[in-house]
Amino acid sequence: MRVTFTVNGREQRADDVWEGESLLYVLRERMGLPGSKNACEQGECGSCTVRLDGVPVCACLVAAGQAEGREVVTVEGLAGEGLSAVQQAFVDAGAVQCGFCTPGLLVAADDLLEQNPWPMEPSDADIREGLSGNLCRCTGYEKILDAVRLAAARRGEGV
Repeated sequence: MRVTFTVNGREQRADDVWEGESLLYVLRERMGLPGSKNACEQGECGSCTVRLDGVPVCACLVAAGQAEGREVVTVEGLAGEGLSAVQQAFVDAGAVQCGFCTPGLLVAADDLLEQNPWPMEPSDADIREGLSGNLCRCTGYEKILDAVRLAAARRGEGV
């Protein structure tokens, strides 16, 4: 089957998609967008988190055909000319270690900050809840929380 959907603001098409093929596979292997990681293939780790029509989902659990006519934003779509504010905050706070969980965390953190528009600062409980579907085995989460707090604070500074 052919699947046509918008990825990071551009209409994309994938041909000869098997009906059980995941959105994650199509994004990584057919569209050359390797940012979303394939870790558990069970929706447990969040490494493959993308936004589907504005809602964070695990791309490994979404059949590619379910994306027909819809909008997908991957970690690559967060950045414009340079890093997005959330991506820069992760770098500045040292929240990136092995990098495997980072794409999913970035998409989830970006969504969290959109759900808490400035001047509303997400609480630590909000941040933990917003990132709860994402597992990290390297950082112990404190630097990740620091990064989200930093990105939230920078919104008020116009950074």
